[in-house]
Amino acid sequence: MTFAFLALSLAALCAEPTRNDAVRVMGYNIRYATASDGKNVWDNRKDFLAETIKEFNPDLLGTQETLARQRDDLAARLDGYDLLAAGRDDGGEKGEMMALFYRTDRFEKLAGGHFWLSETPERAGSKSWDTSLPRMTTWVKLRDKTNPATSPIAFFNTHFDHRGRKARLESARLLRKKIGELGEGCRIVVTGDFNSDEGSEPYQALFEAAEPSRTVLDTFRVAHPTKAKGEGTITDFRAGVSSGPRIDWIGCSTDWEVQEAAIVHAARDGRTPSDHHAVTTVLRSANPKQAH
Repeated sequence: MTFAFLALSLAALCAEPTRNDAVRVMGYNIRYATASDGKNVWDNRKDFLAETIKEFNPDLLGTQETLARQRDDLAARLDGYDLLAAGRDDGGEKGEMMALFYRTDRFEKLAGGHFWLSETPERAGSKSWDTSLPRMTTWVKLRDKTNPATSPIAFFNTHFDHRGRKARLESARLLRKKIGELGEGCRIVVTGDFNSDEGSEPYQALFEAAEPSRTVLDTFRVAHPTKAKGEGTITDFRAGVSSGPRIDWIGCSTDWEVQEAAIVHAARDGRTPSDHHAVTTVLRSANPKQAH
């Protein structure tokens, strides 16, 4: 088994000494479980995918395309985490989930919930604009027990529509609005599959169209200011770097320092654990002594 990174090896990320307030974040579209994937069916790759997550050892993990049984399989393999998830079709167990995981020895849950990417965001399963499927965001507000003087963390995990161009733009605008409302007074972390490339209208709406006081940063581009080849995050289960678009992003507010960011090129026998590469970042509070 090999694990390669676009900018840093996984071993280097794990071995580098970090201040005790560092927060390790991973976003991962795990590919929903479907029999049509042949050799890449979930049961053939779930252990490998869990190992990929554990190798990075995230404090916060946002997964997309997570069916209920995949949520349960990951929960059984990832010790020390609590999770929040709801099916996009009904707000319960039906449909894909934007499951988020957080370390229980590190964080205390203060609040959390879900909203749908639609004109009626509180209505489970709702759709609007030109979206092809119900899309949603799951969020949680956390107190960092190891650094209680710092502001809480508001962690958002989402998945934008793959067909609706207007839906992706309106989803980005809605997400920005909800970040401002639900994340007021918090340090912000956002993970997701945005089905949009860098520079697109949804990208600009999320990262470039906010008030300066609540700007959300693209952590990968902060860590790697110069765009390069091989930054794609879609794998189609093939090992190696991808020349496709970088549609999986991790965002953060400006009260974080971005220490590292990477695209994880995990592979075994020429195959990857999902049809997307995981994305990671290491964040530190820019004002570690600032009380909320």
